Amino acid sequence: MTLAQLRYFVAVDEHRHFGRAAAACHVSQPTLSTQLRKLEDELGVELIDRSHQPVVPTAEGERLIEQARTVLTARDRLATLADDIQDRVSGTLRIGMLPTLSPYLLPLVLPAMKEAHPEVTLILREWPTAEVLDALHTDALDVGLIATDEAGPDLYDTVLFTEPFVGYVARPHRLADRETLHPSDLSVDDLWLLSEGHCFRDQVLQVCGHTPTGAHVPARFESGSLETLVHLVRQSGGMTLLPRLATHHMPDAEREQYVVPFADPPPTRDVRLVGRRRHKQRLVDAFVDTLQEVLPDSVDLP
Repeated sequence: MTLAQLRYFVAVDEHRHFGRAAAACHVSQPTLSTQLRKLEDELGVELIDRSHQPVVPTAEGERLIEQARTVLTARDRLATLADDIQDRVSGTLRIGMLPTLSPYLLPLVLPAMKEAHPEVTLILREWPTAEVLDALHTDALDVGLIATDEAGPDLYDTVLFTEPFVGYVARPHRLADRETLHPSDLSVDDLWLLSEGHCFRDQVLQVCGHTPTGAHVPARFESGSLETLVHLVRQSGGMTLLPRLATHHMPDAEREQYVVPFADPPPTRDVRLVGRRRHKQRLVDAFVDTLQEVLPDSVDLP
């Protein structure tokens, strides 16, 4: 039995697909399948139900998967302790991040991490809040970045930064000539929205005075991507709300034409770092310090 075999077993459980699990482990699918067969032969039990689509652990596999995760976590702790002894920042940090964060944070933090900590490998997953929290509970992630206070008592969390909302408004829109917006100006009737399941959608509805839970809000179109909403505003008119970081990469001319800030105090969201176990703390601290160093002045640090 090897640590690599246990890692392949856990990856198949996470991805429920041999090809995606192999890609995540940076090995070929035949290699992963062969090693899993060897693990099953050594343990004397079938771990994966290959007849089911998507593939799932067998009943015996379900009983063993948590122990496999425990072994891998212990291995990570051993490696972290060795790095601490040598005063090194190295290793792998698995991070889950919201789709409304990752396109805007990653271009800032990845080059900075590579320069400051070249021995650190970041594995990034773009998932909604519920999936990030689930992955933390199963140790599929080390930490996550979310924008709500849903961590719960079994996870630690800390605010990384506070980000204001802005309006992204087409020229013909009734609010296009405003220097600043007020929440009372907004109406969901002419607002492009993210689809249900995105916490930013719920936050936008709260700014508009709607209670998201259990309330159906009619919309012309709903998208899972902020970039799609931006294109809709530019091509079809109307407006949407964006977190401020979503405007950071825009050309100055685009910001001047479309972006309208809120009057003080603007609606905001707190971006939080959440985790279950306080291992890999040196890696986590390096990531947080680097991220906060590269954030633009348009967001507030705690």
